[in-house]
Amino acid sequence: MDLYLIKLAGILLFAVGLTTIERTIFHRLYPKVKSSPRLWDDALAHALHLPVLLYIWISAVTSAATVLDQTFLKDQSIIADIQVFHKISAFLLIMWTFIRFISKFENKSTTLRTLKHDPTTVQRISQILKAIVVLFGSLGIMQFLGVPLSGVIAFGGVGGVAVGFAAKDLFANFFGGLIIFVDRPFLVGDWIRSPDKEIEGTVEHIGWRHTRIRTFDKRPLFIPNSIFSTISVENPSRMSNRRIRANISLSYEDSSKVTLILSQIDQLLKTHHGIDQSSYSFANLTSFGPHSLEVTICAFTKATDLLGYQAVQQDVLLKALDLVHSHGAKIAYPVRSLRITNGNIYSDIAEEEPQK
Repeated sequence: MDLYLIKLAGILLFAVGLTTIERTIFHRLYPKVKSSPRLWDDALAHALHLPVLLYIWISAVTSAATVLDQTFLKDQSIIADIQVFHKISAFLLIMWTFIRFISKFENKSTTLRTLKHDPTTVQRISQILKAIVVLFGSLGIMQFLGVPLSGVIAFGGVGGVAVGFAAKDLFANFFGGLIIFVDRPFLVGDWIRSPDKEIEGTVEHIGWRHTRIRTFDKRPLFIPNSIFSTISVENPSRMSNRRIRANISLSYEDSSKVTLILSQIDQLLKTHHGIDQSSYSFANLTSFGPHSLEVTICAFTKATDLLGYQAVQQDVLLKALDLVHSHGAKIAYPVRSLRITNGNIYSDIAEEEPQK
């Protein structure tokens, strides 16, 4: 048997053996590190798995190509090209490993609720680290290809002006995203809205170019980051309390009972478990309406989420209604009196004009 066939078979067996060993170690080790409370070990095992397998087979292919060239062509330039290809492939796999590690670390960091860092900060740092890896990786590959870095820097200085004019909106969105990251007016998961534009929903993702918001009817809304520097943004997720403000219309016939009713509703607000007692609350007679005495109830709930707030508001209003009924009072509603004289109809609003 020819010597080159023996070498090729040895390379193949060696690659298969290394692949088997790598897979065995990974499948035995990964379930253990996956359940570990540490973040880096799981991310590292995940990041190394596929790049190591690819490196084994790229090394096998380049070694086999070298053997074939030495056997048949004996061309040193081809061997040099094979070596350059092997170095570039190894460099790309290292870049891929770093990016996989960063992505896995980011994913696990954002899914664990025990971390002190918010998802927005983790995503921003992840994006910056990926950009650094790609930048230095690209410079390293250029070095392997023999491209002088001085020429690249010179081209970047001249072409940067043209690119800046062509991509000014892209840069505006980039710096808008940077301002969002620094000022932190909202984070991923916050409910935001703008009184200047029809923007309202939950922030799902903050990128370098745009921010994705999920509206309350479940539609994704993509907003360029530069927009946020020109509009005012309200962040209801950071409210300390939610306000209950409701009006109750009492009949004028029950005016003698209003003082006692107001006193008991006020006591209800001051003792209710869902009302924040550090904020003001009141139940007052605020106006004399055309057909009723207008009573205003105002208080602040401890709950800021929508369901919790509505549950407290409903309980307060129903109990206030029970207090009104317990005193025999009635909720007033608009009444229009009609008077019929000699076949003509007169209303209490416009009695001078007969209605036929």
